[in-house]
Amino acid sequence: MASLTDSPAWQALAAHQADISATHLKDLFQQDPERFDRYSVEAAGIFLDYSKNRMTDETLKLLLQLAEQQGMSQAIEAMFNGTFINGSEDRPALHIALRNRSNRPIEVNGQDVMPEVNATLEKMQAFAKSVHSGEFAGYTGKKLRTIVNIGIGGSFLGPKVVSDSLKPYWQEGYDLKYIANIDGTDVAEVCKTLDPETTLFVVCSKSFGTIETLKNAQAARQWFFDQGGKPEDVKHHFVAVSTNIPAATEFGIDEKNLFPMWDWVGGRYSLWSAIGLPQAIVLGFDNFAKLLGGAHAMDEHFRTAPLKENPPVLLGLLVVWYHNFFGAESHAVLVYDEYLKELPNHLQQVDMESNGKRVDHQGNEVTWQTGPVIWGGTGTNGQHAYHQLLHQGTRLIPADFVMPLTSQNPIADHHAQLFANYLGQQQAMLEGKTEAEVLAELLAKGLSEEKAKELAPHKVIPGNRPCNSILFDLGTPEAVGALIAMYEHKVYVQGTLWQVNSFDQWGVELGKVLGNGVYAALESGDVSKYDASSAALIKKFRAAN
Repeated sequence: MASLTDSPAWQALAAHQADISATHLKDLFQQDPERFDRYSVEAAGIFLDYSKNRMTDETLKLLLQLAEQQGMSQAIEAMFNGTFINGSEDRPALHIALRNRSNRPIEVNGQDVMPEVNATLEKMQAFAKSVHSGEFAGYTGKKLRTIVNIGIGGSFLGPKVVSDSLKPYWQEGYDLKYIANIDGTDVAEVCKTLDPETTLFVVCSKSFGTIETLKNAQAARQWFFDQGGKPEDVKHHFVAVSTNIPAATEFGIDEKNLFPMWDWVGGRYSLWSAIGLPQAIVLGFDNFAKLLGGAHAMDEHFRTAPLKENPPVLLGLLVVWYHNFFGAESHAVLVYDEYLKELPNHLQQVDMESNGKRVDHQGNEVTWQTGPVIWGGTGTNGQHAYHQLLHQGTRLIPADFVMPLTSQNPIADHHAQLFANYLGQQQAMLEGKTEAEVLAELLAKGLSEEKAKELAPHKVIPGNRPCNSILFDLGTPEAVGALIAMYEHKVYVQGTLWQVNSFDQWGVELGKVLGNGVYAALESGDVSKYDASSAALIKKFRAAN
């Protein structure tokens, strides 16, 4: 494939950017009263208004041409038909099969994966039911009421978004906690809150060898023993999502309580699989199935809708537009919903682990920028922190504003105030405030002309900062499923445009391997192979411990 930056579509976009870069968003809205109607779309209950972007019909036409040039439609089809799109690991990327509620056959090496997916879902449903009924109980016969998710990365971030987002749907009498960090404080603080007779630990590690997860599982088991549990009781309080049957059974887990994973599911895309077992128990399997249904609805839209009417495609194109043609280095995800507070953290992994790549599919170093830095947080809290940077900083930071139209907890006029802030911040990003407007305000307040002119530059807000409005009616399981799936597909769109593999993560491995070496040095004291800094720090740690 020809160099991306030398392609006709890329060159046309570069020329167009030079033409449009001085145009202010305010002018685009004044010139085009129908702008909102043309630049908004809805899919699977998720409404996207992308009209507050620095673009025209010509911009959209050229971006869609870039998508066509990069084979976007073919790339989407390839994902859904089981093509080995994860080339460096020689496998497909089939998280879409995990939520394929239509049961459309999806084949890998000539074999339909859906029977195995469905069998696992049925096993999850049966297990959740057995916990709720008390058939699967603790070693003293008491019902298991607190579920502890032990996992890291995709076995933590995505599942936590799901459980936090759907807190109103938790089954009465159940609680869900997470242990992820290998910092002993994480284990200790969670265990302080647990009753050993009523706690179920779900160990999420495909290999049953992820060092953080394994160490935390061992620590949780030791806590269980310290509270009076016996080795033969482990099977009543520990289950696992893993393919390593020998390691899990040696740990004490009953083989019948092992749930499978597949190599065609990346960790950051695994919340839809048996990795979601803790969430399925606490939410109830029916709600977990609705989560899958919402994601499937977005999948089907992504698979079948024209590119120009496809939210994941449009969002991905806009990231490329700003990242590669305006020099934007980051993208903010701003959620105006306390239940969604973990979404930016999950999207950091989904986006940055997927597209933080420096070579293309053939292993050639790319000459264009790939994955942006993803960051963000919750609603009005952020307004009193980093929104200053959005409005008056020197960096262009496009943003997604995400909010439900209705509240799970309608208290007085709180939700109306929240929406007012949600939209007000977007208006500020769009319109800004000119020096003339600032001066007029200051003079009207009675400031002298000299003082007003002195103060005015500090209060000018340039505006012309792009953002997307993402809305849904209520944070139901269906809506949350569709929202997360939309972002997953957006990431794949970006990777397709940049010609990188969005489904491997080799950059994660080196630090882990080197960390194992450091651990050995901490035990032996041999620092002969280390640089001066590392050697000194190892000695410092040994001296303190």
